This record gives sequence, structure tokens and C-alpha cells, in this order.
Amino acid sequence: MNSFIKMVLVLAAVILCAAVAQSSKPEETLAAYSRTGSSGTEVEEIQRVLKERGLFTGEITGYYGEQTRQAVNKFQKQQGLTQTGIADEATLKRLGITIGVVPDATDANVNLLARMISAEGRGESYVGQVAIGAVICNRIEHPSFPDTLAGVIYQNGAFTAISDGQFNEPVAESAYSAARDALAGWDPTGGAIYYYNPDKTSNRFIYSRPVIAVIGDHRFCS
Repeated sequence: MNSFIKMVLVLAAVILCAAVAQSSKPEETLAAYSRTGSSGTEVEEIQRVLKERGLFTGEITGYYGEQTRQAVNKFQKQQGLTQTGIADEATLKRLGITIGVVPDATDANVNLLARMISAEGRGESYVGQVAIGAVICNRIEHPSFPDTLAGVIYQNGAFTAISDGQFNEPVAESAYSAARDALAGWDPTGGAIYYYNPDKTSNRFIYSRPVIAVIGDHRFCS
């Protein structure tokens, strides 16, 4: 009798653990998507696209509130998608919003990123070089920029080093390590997608961006 009870208790515990694990999976998955309470640049892009479609009438704030949720719901209904009010992968795809993934640190990727880091950050500290690499990686994951490393680096007009020939200069040895650190996820900037040297630019747009970090001669902006 005691053995039977123990077996029943063990079986019940296994079933309970499985149920808890199963119920937690959807929540973990959903947490990766923009939803009520989320904020950031992806939410701004969602609001912008929905506004262009006439589904969102509020201000573009970057905060996913009730009005944004309702607009997403309307869009999902129009597109025949499940109406969750959550900007999941299928919804973002229909909105035309694509988010890239930072690639692995293969030799080719390290070499390409290191060349840009060296060209843009020659003379900067090591942390400053990693920061430049981090901005490029952040752009890959940002909906307003190309989704690949090469796409971000060669985007027309994005980096002066491409047009002024610095990109073709010999690569500083430290830039290779900085590229690996940036590709591995080190971001000294705290999420910046722009940077500039105030002594070398008069671009009015860049001065309008909020500065979130100052590293060496560069101002890093969101």
C-alpha cells in the first residue's frame, strides 16, 4: 500500500511539473514580442506603420499601450491573423517590419566588422572601438536598418569611412578583438544606433538624437 501511494505521488508530481513547464512556454515566447507594456524603437516602428495604414491615431511614443494593442488587433483582423494584440513574428512580417539577427563571429564577419571599426575608430580606445562595433550590431537588430552585417556597413551614406577611403586602409590589430567582442554581445553604448564626433560633423539630424553615452571622441545616440 505504501509503495502504491508513493508511486501515485511521484506520478502526480511528474504530471504537475510537466503542466507547469508547458504553461510557461507560451509566456516565455510571447515575452520576446512587443506587447502591452513594451517600449522601444520596435514599438515606434509598429506605431508608425499602423499610423500610415490609418489604424493607429495616437502619437508615436514607442510605448505599447492600449491604443497600440487595439490597432494591432485591427490589423490582425484585416490580415486574417489570430487577434492577440501582440506584435508576433507573423504580424511584424505582414507589417513589413523585419528584424535582423547579429551573426556569428566567423572569420568573414570578424574581418568585415573589424575593417569598419578600424576605419571609423582609428585612434579611439579599445572600449571606443567595441562601441562602434556594437552600434553596427544594434542596427542589424533595429527595424529601421538593413538586417545583415554587410547591409548595415554598406548602406548608402551610412558611414563616411566608405566614401572617404578609410575603409580600405590597413586594419588595426585591436579592431579584430573589438569586432569579436561586439559580435559576442558587448555593448558599452547601452543600445545606441548612431554615433558622431561633434568636432567633425554638422549634421543637424544627428544632433537631434538623444545622447546616451560618451566614449572617447564619440557621442552615442538612440
